Amino acid sequence: MQDQELEYVGFWARVGATIVDSLIVGVITLPLLIAVYGWAGYTAIDKPLIAGPADFLISWVMPAIAVILFWLYKQATPGKMVVSARVVDAKTGHPMSVGQAIGRYLAYFISMIPLFLGVIWVAFDPRKQGWHDKLAGTVVVRSRNRGPEPVRFDRS
Repeated sequence: MQDQELEYVGFWARVGATIVDSLIVGVITLPLLIAVYGWAGYTAIDKPLIAGPADFLISWVMPAIAVILFWLYKQATPGKMVVSARVVDAKTGHPMSVGQAIGRYLAYFISMIPLFLGVIWVAFDPRKQGWHDKLAGTVVVRSRNRGPEPVRFDRS
C-alpha cells in the first residue's frame, strides 16, 4: 500500500478494538481460571492480585504471548483486525520487530499507570500514537478506503 492510501487509526476505533480483544481474552481465560481456582477464588473480597502460579500463567503470560504473536504474524490483534488496523514500524511502515513488539506490550503498563494518560494520548497526538507507540516506535494505520465498492448508478 502507498503511504497516501493509509490513515492513522484514531482513539475510538482503538477503544473498540480493545473491547473486542478484552472480551476474547476474558472468554478464554475466565473458564480456565474457574476450572483451576473455582468460583470462590473470584468472589472473595480479599482476593490477591495473583492467586497462584496458574493464575499468573493464564492471566499474564498467555495473553502477553498471544498479543505479541498476533502483532508479529498478523500485524494486529483480533480487535484491530475488526477495525482494519495494523501496527507497523513508525519510520518504515514495515512490520514491527520482535523487540518492538515486546517493548510495545510492556510500554502499555507505563501508558496506563498515570490514570491511562498514555493511552488517552492517542486522541490528541497528530499521528494518533499512545505512549506505548512512541516508546516502541510504532504507529497504528489502516487503509483510507476500507469499505465496499462506492455506490454507482447507471444514469442512462
